[in-house]
Amino acid sequence: MPEVINANQLRKRMREIVDRVRHGGRFTVLYRSRPAFDIVPVGRRSLDSVPLESDPLYRATPVGASDAGDAATRNDEVLYQ
Repeated sequence: MPEVINANQLRKRMREIVDRVRHGGRFTVLYRSRPAFDIVPVGRRSLDSVPLESDPLYRATPVGASDAGDAATRNDEVLYQ
């Protein structure tokens, strides 16, 4: 059964919660006293098995805001060349 926490606890305890989820822990996060989402471990393929340097999102440079509304297109260019 998931541990129930609120959004404020999530922010304050993020490092601890990530560690617990990596070891099988599960959480239900409340926002304004209602369940908003669950935090569960990823499937059998561990994120630790993928080097960050090979992840395009990790390598991406900041894009920033766009007055022309093309921020999503620019993000795709940076991430996926």
